[in-house]
Amino acid sequence: MTRIVVTGAAGFIGSNLIKGLNARGLSDIIAVDDLTQGDKFRNLADLQIADYIDADTFYDDFAAGKYGQIEAVFHEGACSDTMELNGKYMMQNNFATSVQLFYACQKRGARLLYASSAATYGGSDTFREEPRFERPLNVYGYSKLLFDQRMRRECGLDFGRSMAGKTMQVVGFRYFNVYGPREQHKGRMASVAYHQFNQFKADGKVKLFGDYGGYAPGSQMRDFVFIDDVVAVNLWFFDHPGVSGIFNLGTGRAQPFNDVATAVVNSFRMAENLPPLATHELGAQGLIEYIAFPDALRGKYQCYTQADLGMLRACGCEHTFADVQTGVSQYVQWLAINS
Repeated sequence: MTRIVVTGAAGFIGSNLIKGLNARGLSDIIAVDDLTQGDKFRNLADLQIADYIDADTFYDDFAAGKYGQIEAVFHEGACSDTMELNGKYMMQNNFATSVQLFYACQKRGARLLYASSAATYGGSDTFREEPRFERPLNVYGYSKLLFDQRMRRECGLDFGRSMAGKTMQVVGFRYFNVYGPREQHKGRMASVAYHQFNQFKADGKVKLFGDYGGYAPGSQMRDFVFIDDVVAVNLWFFDHPGVSGIFNLGTGRAQPFNDVATAVVNSFRMAENLPPLATHELGAQGLIEYIAFPDALRGKYQCYTQADLGMLRACGCEHTFADVQTGVSQYVQWLAINS
């Protein structure tokens, strides 16, 4: 039986990966996490796993071979708080632990598929997997970039085409703005769609940032990617063990925050048998409200992201991604039932 490890297993992406693996009939899964935040257990309660291991003990025990032969490790465990200022904690958690895991995987013959981040691009206006475009704006982005750089050195300059002598697959996914089920525990770090759903449910309106960075109110643009697509791409690489590299994982399609808000509000309207409205109509009726851009985010905020999918397509992954209207509508329906 294929044995798989998922770190960050009770988190947003980790739990959805387990769900995707279960759908394939795979359940010999070691779930690794820190459940100090106890309510995260809900993300695992309906999933099939073989064992749960606390993150404090897993990494050393895995390096020592305690868990037998592992086919692959999906490494989603990290501190993903972009506002975290404790650089020592961030580097230990996101960089040093990942380096330890990489060496253990190579030693134990396990493939490593890990979470990087679009935060590695930071202040860049080009989102292609090349060092000249990597300009992180915070220590979170830097911690992810440093591990990507380490993998480039360890795996050879032509990382993405061959492993330059390495035998085990290593894939880094630069996640863009992921949204979807099982992110409720993330608090303020949850997706825009999640917060807008709760805003509208509570107040009957959605709040967006006003003009900033040369963009009109609500017109700042991000590459919003639905969690089901993230899982599908992870599993495509799991099915193609000969393909390694660092890849963007977004839709390749930037859409404004206005599109997310419009999809959220119209999903509520459809549930009440009301016709959908255009963004400007929702604004005119006070269903979308624009607020002043917060000073705390000035100079630290990406007004535009759009994944360049050239590398992903070149390696043969032709997955079709949902647009905001499709993904957010599906997500709102899930939230309406599960919140």
